[in-house]
Amino acid sequence: MEPPTGFCASLLSFIRFLPFFIGLLLLGTIKVLLVVYPIVGILGSIVGGAAYGFLSPIFATLEAVEEGKDVKFYHCFIDGTWSTVEKSCMVVRDVKDVCFHSYFSVMDDLRQKGPPDAKYYEIRLLYIPGALIASVIGIIVDVPVISFVALCKGPYMLFKGWHRLFHDLIGREGPFLETICVPFAGLAILLWPLAVAGAILASMLASFFLGAYAGVVAYQESSFLFGLSYVIAASAIYDEYSNDILDMPEGSCFPRPQFRKDVDASQRTSNSNSVSRPSSFRKAPSRTSSMKNNNIAELKSFELLDALFKECFHVGEKMVSEGIITREDIEEAKSGNGSRVISIGLPAYCLVQGLLRSAKLNSVGIMISDETELTITNRPRETFFDWFVNPLLIIKEQIKAENLSASEEDYLCKLVLLGGDAERLKKSSVGPAPESDVKRAELEALARRLQGITKSMSRFPTFKRRFNDLVRSLSDDLKEKSGGPIMTRSKSAFARLISLKSFKGTRANGSAQGSQHVARDLENS
Repeated sequence: MEPPTGFCASLLSFIRFLPFFIGLLLLGTIKVLLVVYPIVGILGSIVGGAAYGFLSPIFATLEAVEEGKDVKFYHCFIDGTWSTVEKSCMVVRDVKDVCFHSYFSVMDDLRQKGPPDAKYYEIRLLYIPGALIASVIGIIVDVPVISFVALCKGPYMLFKGWHRLFHDLIGREGPFLETICVPFAGLAILLWPLAVAGAILASMLASFFLGAYAGVVAYQESSFLFGLSYVIAASAIYDEYSNDILDMPEGSCFPRPQFRKDVDASQRTSNSNSVSRPSSFRKAPSRTSSMKNNNIAELKSFELLDALFKECFHVGEKMVSEGIITREDIEEAKSGNGSRVISIGLPAYCLVQGLLRSAKLNSVGIMISDETELTITNRPRETFFDWFVNPLLIIKEQIKAENLSASEEDYLCKLVLLGGDAERLKKSSVGPAPESDVKRAELEALARRLQGITKSMSRFPTFKRRFNDLVRSLSDDLKEKSGGPIMTRSKSAFARLISLKSFKGTRANGSAQGSQHVARDLENS
């Protein structure tokens, strides 16, 4: 086929070829990603598993000689052996639950149709081609520029890190202050070049997503020019951020044009000049403080989850004896489809009990137990946990403002537990619904919000494993009350559930009941 001759023919051929070129470029880029993603996942799993298998026994051995532990010589050899293998298997099981439970739970919600008056967001097909072109341009421009900046700042990061680590080593400050951390701090000096190389590779990988985000900007702002402006500004954003991390002079040599239509005054100032460095970067953190001087005991998310399921067992055991939780609920939960009463209603019921107790005591946070209060200051620092604690605090204030009576509290609790099932609400021992339509609607709205929060919590990686142990324990308790045989495997799961690490200040009566039940169960075995 002969090439076109003449300007018009060449221009027409170029316009026709441009969509094919962009499509092939996007297809080729995606095929790189599809090949690299499994390889990165497999290598990351191998490296992460090897690092955990190596570091976990070391930490367990160092913790075995801490104060307050008996038979330290025995624990030095035993701690970190079988527990490491057991925790590794638990991680594999949690990953499986995320892939086959949490993922499909989210997909089911997306497939469900919303209410008829819901606001739906339509895909604007007109702006998709421009967004795709902006993403391609962003990748082509920002990936090499950001990678070059990262490579140039790599040596500075290497020598600056070594300077700080050697300074702390000589002065016994920072990570060298605690004796237990000295071996790892010394290892950090040797492995610091690997950390720098990892930071450079991470910057190169992040540059791909930073450049591709230009398409998102172009689509959101309905402007291809704003997408191109972001392509230019992305390099400046990375340069300024890396300067703050490395404590280098503020500002950037790259231009940073405005790529949003609506920006406030502070953002305009930062765009025209540079991002002002936060106070945390201007003032170096104190390196003489000890880890032992932390007066606020930070609660752990896994400990909170353990405490929730211990409370679920105590409450569930009582409801099984009263007939509120039936054999059908337990069998439905064991079938794998999940029982709404047990999987959602029971944890939500325990949450609303804690919120009611907190509202009556005028607690600033949420009373997990009689002596343990979850507040903003001692909450877990994971961002994922903020999705739950902040809405729960708002619901607690709403409950306090409602000033509910005893019958209204019972009605709210049964609404949360039974999921609004009218037939089961009538059969339960709960009193009649509030006469006021407004009050009844408010209680139903609170119940739906609590059930929604609990459903989101059920997608937490370790939730499914704990839930299965809870169901087996309730099933064994039901069989014991009905005179049926109790399975040994379930009994071990029940003992493991009760022997979870407890909170400071767990209710005395709940602990006593759990201990007596364990003793009775072990005697029967």
